[in-house]
Amino acid sequence: MPDSLPERIVLKSRLRRRGIYLLPNLFTTAALFAGFYAIVQAMNGNFESSAIAIFIAMVLDGLDGRVARLTGTQSEFGAEYDSMSDMVSFGVAPALIVYEWALKEMDQWGWIVAFIYCACAALRLARFNTNIEVVDKRFFQGLPSPAAAALIAGLVWVMLNFQVQGNDIKWLVCVATLFAALTMVSNIPYYSGKEINLRRRVPFFTILLLVLFFFVLIPSHPPLVLFCLFAAYAFSGYFVKLWRFVRSKRNSEPSGS
Repeated sequence: MPDSLPERIVLKSRLRRRGIYLLPNLFTTAALFAGFYAIVQAMNGNFESSAIAIFIAMVLDGLDGRVARLTGTQSEFGAEYDSMSDMVSFGVAPALIVYEWALKEMDQWGWIVAFIYCACAALRLARFNTNIEVVDKRFFQGLPSPAAAALIAGLVWVMLNFQVQGNDIKWLVCVATLFAALTMVSNIPYYSGKEINLRRRVPFFTILLLVLFFFVLIPSHPPLVLFCLFAAYAFSGYFVKLWRFVRSKRNSEPSGS
């Protein structure tokens, strides 16, 4: 037990730093639990609950990084732990959900497609960890695994909401799963949003749009709005790639005399 006031201040500071380092890892653990819960619910046939759990894991996964940066508690352990959690929540869980819901009816091709998605998610995370200091911070290289998982979970959720069974659209689900999987390991650029500064002033119109989106559009029909949002994001990278190709082609053309 420290007797002097300076010793108590130092001890309190150490405890505070330890608690702050624990905070982002708690969010990561919560995201991991959401992914595990999604797997359990899919095994029990509760596909709507499992799809919602994927979206919850995605929100928690975004918060752990924000909390770590805001509190200055980024660490190598946290980065590795986050990757492990992402592999479960955005790799294994979506693959199992989509397999149990629709791809199981395709026999061996079903689990092959599900495994391709799972493997591509692992490759995507490994590439992200090795290229984190090399790539442009403004863009992701390939579709991020949380967005790919949200696309798959959103498809399951919206179809269940419209009372469409998985075995009725198994080929559509197969194509969507392969699209998400292969886009993850592609070189298609996707806007990261990491340059957004939450402390910077923003126009009132921007605040109004955010309020309308989060408090009007999403509550009006969550499955449809979220699925359309992530489907648009998944295709946005291809438009960026096409725009860059057209611009580079124009720049390489010789100017007229």
